[in-house]
Amino acid sequence: MNDAVNAETGNGATSRLARHVLALEYSALPAALVTLVKQCVLDTIGVTIGASTLAPEARIVFDYVNGFGGRGDSTILGFGTKAPAPWAVFVNGSLGHMLDYDDMGGAGHESIVTIPGALAMAEKRGGISGRALITAIAAGTDLHCRLGRCVSIPDWTVNEGWFATQLFGYISGAATAGRILGLSQAQLENALGIGFNQASGSRQMAVGTATHMRSMQAGFAGHGAMLAVELAQLGLAGPREIFEGRYGMFRTYIRGEPDWSTLLGGLGERFPLLDYHGFKVWPACSYTRRPNAAIQSLREQFDLSPDDIESITVIGGTGGVRMLCEPLEIKRRPPLAIAAKHSIPFTAAIMALRGTVTLQDYTDAGLHDPAVLAMADRVFYKSDPGSTAVRGDGPSTSAPSVEIRTKDGRTLSHTPDGSPGDVRYPASQAQLEAKFRDCAGFAAKPIAPAVVEQIIGTIRDLDQVDDVREIIRLLA
Repeated sequence: MNDAVNAETGNGATSRLARHVLALEYSALPAALVTLVKQCVLDTIGVTIGASTLAPEARIVFDYVNGFGGRGDSTILGFGTKAPAPWAVFVNGSLGHMLDYDDMGGAGHESIVTIPGALAMAEKRGGISGRALITAIAAGTDLHCRLGRCVSIPDWTVNEGWFATQLFGYISGAATAGRILGLSQAQLENALGIGFNQASGSRQMAVGTATHMRSMQAGFAGHGAMLAVELAQLGLAGPREIFEGRYGMFRTYIRGEPDWSTLLGGLGERFPLLDYHGFKVWPACSYTRRPNAAIQSLREQFDLSPDDIESITVIGGTGGVRMLCEPLEIKRRPPLAIAAKHSIPFTAAIMALRGTVTLQDYTDAGLHDPAVLAMADRVFYKSDPGSTAVRGDGPSTSAPSVEIRTKDGRTLSHTPDGSPGDVRYPASQAQLEAKFRDCAGFAAKPIAPAVVEQIIGTIRDLDQVDDVREIIRLLA
């Protein structure tokens, strides 16, 4: 196989990326990336646990897998029972995305398709240090982020209809778990190929029922990634050249050539996740974050109370912003928590009323709060044909403006250059630990407050942990 990479055709790209995943050393990771990965582990575990009671579909997924029996390789978070590793990842990946509270980066939600598999494989294999776990996650999320950032179609996940989290998750998840499992380069290339052959992830999502499957897209990707690495370890061959091939990822799913330099440039030296990653400080779709940030800023700057507000208008933004604003009548009265989290009018109403948004706002009581619904009736959307779309669906996307008209006749407007939790305004360690405590309080299998603090402290010092199973034991 030709291992040289051609800048125009990408020849040799798959082989080079597989080698990068396996060769990356902990010592090569920037200190900021080590800290970020530890925070991602804490955040991912937290939102997974929280979903075990807050998401109505969580019990369906758990009961389905728990009924299989079989080997107890890996822990199902929030419930504390064990299952074969691929099925534990199926549940954990699904739960981790159910609250739409998981972090995101340059290609959707990298953590939820890499960290569940890394934890499950580390538990199954045993003897995996915290540094080894951090390095594997850094490699997998780096691959996932690069795959998303090398696509040159503006706002491509909306315009082309693919959900980057799932589409790339089969591959980045296989890369992460394959690194933990200790695959050879040939085996990892096979695993990436097996993962690629399962690839899917349409934005034609089911969110109109109480037990929707939208969040399971991360579970499908994680489960498929685990199958890929375990079958590759047993000797099953997968297709090679899955990135540069005639029927590879980009020509098949995105119908064009990627920017090969973005995908392959600076491997092991430049980590684009640091440039695009963001944590959610509010439990809703990422497209709600900048309108929320604008409303929060105007609320604080002008000392606005809810009674001061005549109307709120969200103006412009990407196709994703428009998708979360229309049809306006439905978005003002979302019937379900997941629909509410994908509604800018509803979420903006919460922010205008309270100055923040919490998990409690998406409970049944929150969905029917008369004050929220009355405020939602005052939220409008107006497109802006002059706005410029940019790549991706993470924190770098084109920002909408928010205009608030007050009852005393003022017109106040703000276009945020970021939002709390993103690269410009990163979430603090204290914020993330508080978020974890909040999520842990909803665990199906209760976790004592002292144990919660022990988990937080152990993950904070993850680079000093000799065996990752120390963390799993606290969660079981």
